[in-house]
Amino acid sequence: MSTFPLRIGTLDGLLFEGNVERVICRTVSGDLAILARHCNYCTALGMGEASVVMEDGSRRTAACIGGMLSVMNGKCRVLATTWEWKEDIDEQRAQEAKKRAEEMIAKGGLTDHDYKVAEAKLQRALVRLSVKS
Repeated sequence: MSTFPLRIGTLDGLLFEGNVERVICRTVSGDLAILARHCNYCTALGMGEASVVMEDGSRRTAACIGGMLSVMNGKCRVLATTWEWKEDIDEQRAQEAKKRAEEMIAKGGLTDHDYKVAEAKLQRALVRLSVKS
């Protein structure tokens, strides 16, 4: 299968650079797969599981939480707010974050802003746990 160059980075730095067969991400408007020879494209990333199919056909999975994806002249770039490879996710930490967020929501009495923050924290924890399992 054909490959294309992919760079994945966060504000902390470059996480991956190499040729891949496919990258699959959740965008703000749904899931998207990028293959070689994709047209020029730019989109905002949502919160969900992402995967990269390497040149050798193996697949790496990650939790992707926000950012941008662009394809320009055959090169794909992902600048994620958070990108955690499956092997780097701390399951215990994600479980604790999930529990804290659920407790915060169950307690009630939150302002709209605080409720949305707690809901986002819960969603991030659930994405990490989903990718890890």
